[in-house]
Amino acid sequence: MKTGVLPARPRQAALLPEASAILGALPVAAVVLDAEDRFRFANPAAELFFQLSASSLTAMSLRDLLPGDNRLFSLLEQVRRHDAPVYDHDLSLESPRLRRYGVTVQGSPLPELEGGVVLTLQDSSTAQMLDRQLNFRGAARGASAMAAMLAHEVKNPLSGIRGAAQLLEQGASEADRELCVLIQDEADRIRDLVERMDMFSERPVQRSEVNIHEVLDHVRRIALSGFAAQLRITQDYDPSLPPVYGNRDQLIQVLLNLVKNAAEAVDPREGEIHLVTSYHHGLRIAVPGSAERVHLPLSVVVRDNGPGIPEEVRATLFEPFVTTKRGGQGLGLALVAKLVTDQGGLIECDSRPGRTSFRLSLPAPPRRAEPGVK
Repeated sequence: MKTGVLPARPRQAALLPEASAILGALPVAAVVLDAEDRFRFANPAAELFFQLSASSLTAMSLRDLLPGDNRLFSLLEQVRRHDAPVYDHDLSLESPRLRRYGVTVQGSPLPELEGGVVLTLQDSSTAQMLDRQLNFRGAARGASAMAAMLAHEVKNPLSGIRGAAQLLEQGASEADRELCVLIQDEADRIRDLVERMDMFSERPVQRSEVNIHEVLDHVRRIALSGFAAQLRITQDYDPSLPPVYGNRDQLIQVLLNLVKNAAEAVDPREGEIHLVTSYHHGLRIAVPGSAERVHLPLSVVVRDNGPGIPEEVRATLFEPFVTTKRGGQGLGLALVAKLVTDQGGLIECDSRPGRTSFRLSLPAPPRRAEPGVK
């Protein structure tokens, strides 16, 4: 176990009122636990880390999230016993409600609270997410190049093949006529595939302020009137969420695709899809294709209780032609990844048996300059 006890430090003076603001501004997850390991404070980064709001966290104990034999409880015990900071590396925080790996934790005693501990937690999720996003962007650009090639090299001769088959059909015998129809059908199928690939081509995206809840309600109505008519779709929206800065039609396309995939993955008798929105302060990050570091505070999650995505395809899930569906072409999620990056956002997937979540991190509209301010 990679733990270490730091030299004891003098007890600090009473916690200043600014302390919570300082902890709140930290870019890493920071929580305060009392002597019974109940949450007493959680900063915005901790909300993102635990995927729970601060109000939800402060109503529960750490033992509600992790089994009692987790190494984190041993660290807390050492902090209290030695009355000194303790750190640990490469922790796994795994339970039905939490799944974090490679976590670095530091715990420090909080003199103002009997048995209190300040925990900071940091994992490699952000770096991994950015690496995946770079891969998604590269995959999308590769698909764009393929689309341009297919459109130029395939569609024109394909039209000629189909026309020739129509001409041959007019004077063919009954048996040969069936073959001519088969040629036309296959030519149409290839044309449709090429046109789907053409959706990956680079085009300017017109963005504006979009009410994401209206988009989600629209997608939900479509789903319940068709492919998800027998399923339960629940909503957990943050009513104070500001508008998303994006393209409404493309956001509908993205979310409709994710909800349809979820509907196809779950058991028709017990399936459930959960739509969640929340606001996270988060970090400013460099999104592929952007020259500046941008803030992606708006989170939209599509979650289902299906069997999960096979481990062997998760790393390449958003690449073209990767699919777990029988007869699928593997373009749906690749297109989703491209459209999300076109919105200036990020997409990630967390999947385990019984719980698969697709999370979109999207930008808020740019701030408008106040009149008279340059």
